[in-house]
Amino acid sequence: MDWTLELIVVPVSDIDRAKAFYVQQVGFLELVDVMVGESMRVVQLTPPGSGCAIALMTDTPMAPGSIYGLHVIVPDIVAARSQLVGRGVDVSEFFHFGPKGQDPGLAPDRSNYNSFASFQDPDGNTWLVQEVDRSRETPSAHDATDA
Repeated sequence: MDWTLELIVVPVSDIDRAKAFYVQQVGFLELVDVMVGESMRVVQLTPPGSGCAIALMTDTPMAPGSIYGLHVIVPDIVAARSQLVGRGVDVSEFFHFGPKGQDPGLAPDRSNYNSFASFQDPDGNTWLVQEVDRSRETPSAHDATDA
């Protein structure tokens, strides 16, 4: 049986402001924006190509801005950062992890899973952009046994 992660709640203080940021600046796609009853609004957005969406919520036990470390994966972090900056998103400089911890710049060998940049939404929810070019990955032993 497959278990798929398909929706993550992102607590925000203003759904319209957050939706505008994610759609117009980050480039997420709108899946749903409907009122449920008189007081609940459901807004679901997804990064292009992702099987997982986010739900912008104001009525949640989590405080707006309390999410840290959601990852969006891109095959080319330089191009992704350029797109975000071009849309007015305040994106960190690149960083990677070396023997002594976090270091500035891209991973020297541009290895998968080791180059990052970060940004925050208007409430302070913090996202990491991580470079993973799946075309450079070799199939794992697990994949071979499932074939």
